[in-house]
Amino acid sequence: MASHRRPKQQSRARVTVLTTAAAAAVVLSSQAANAAPSEKLSKDEVKTKVDKLYEETEQATEKLNGAEEKQEKLQKEISTIQDNVARGQEELNELRDSIGLAAAAQYRTGTIDSSLQLFLSSNPDDYLDKASTADQLSAQQVEALKKIQEKQRELAQERSEAADKLKDLSATRAELAKQKKAVQSKLAQAQKLLNTLTAKDKAALAAADARASRSSADRVDLGDTGSASGRAAAAFSAAQSKIGSPYVYGASGPSSFDCSGLTSWAYAQAGVSIPRTSEAQSSYGTKIYSVGDLKVGDLVFFFNDLHHVGLYAGNGQILHAPRTGTVVRYESMDTIGGPFMWGVRV
Repeated sequence: MASHRRPKQQSRARVTVLTTAAAAAVVLSSQAANAAPSEKLSKDEVKTKVDKLYEETEQATEKLNGAEEKQEKLQKEISTIQDNVARGQEELNELRDSIGLAAAAQYRTGTIDSSLQLFLSSNPDDYLDKASTADQLSAQQVEALKKIQEKQRELAQERSEAADKLKDLSATRAELAKQKKAVQSKLAQAQKLLNTLTAKDKAALAAADARASRSSADRVDLGDTGSASGRAAAAFSAAQSKIGSPYVYGASGPSSFDCSGLTSWAYAQAGVSIPRTSEAQSSYGTKIYSVGDLKVGDLVFFFNDLHHVGLYAGNGQILHAPRTGTVVRYESMDTIGGPFMWGVRV
């Protein structure tokens, strides 16, 4: 007898899921068919975005420079402390040897006292805390033990300081790696944008940069503003000798520079050591808030976070290392891209 059972029905939940998925697929297919291709940025739009990325790169570069400067300082401090600890340990050993010889001499003559025996087998701190015990020692032995006690305390403090600085160094190295990654990421993003341009547009941007550098070196009118001092004039002259040198993030000469690398290098040639980063340089000397009061060779700072610095060149111009892709050159303060904050006379 034939079966009259109906075919098994799919569950209502499964039907609902399949129906929803099918509807979504239709919508997506429709969207894909009607979607316009992504709009390509114009040359000027790319330049604007790239310039912004380069500004962010410079911000990260100054943080990188600060981390590198701190790392170098910590390494020197740690090295000094470790040298001090090594010398202190030698002095401590000599003190212990001297009192040990005294104890040996007393032992040979049978006159070693119980208090000195106590010192040789325990901590002198506990030993000296007992006045009755100290009274049994000669004045020379008491003085030797006090020196040992003091030297032990000094060494303990210096070892603790070294341990703290090593922790700080580890944190600084981590920050250094973070800032290097940030710089590299910004540069990669900028390059990716530039790669979207045609060869013609790339050539046009390169030519514009080349013209800017060439005209700034050959035809800039610096006026007749005098220099702030002999060392400022010497620093400015040193920077002038580097016109045309490429900007390289983290570089401080003699063949390539970032912004604060150029200013710190220039002043070093004048025999003046100034901090490495723009932020630190901004507080190094006497602040000048009016452009009209600036002299040639004064440091000039831009942007609210002070991430850019150059040397005042006169007539509203600065001599600086602008950003990635450019060279050391003169430029009007009006075209820096950020507000003038103040100048510093070193």
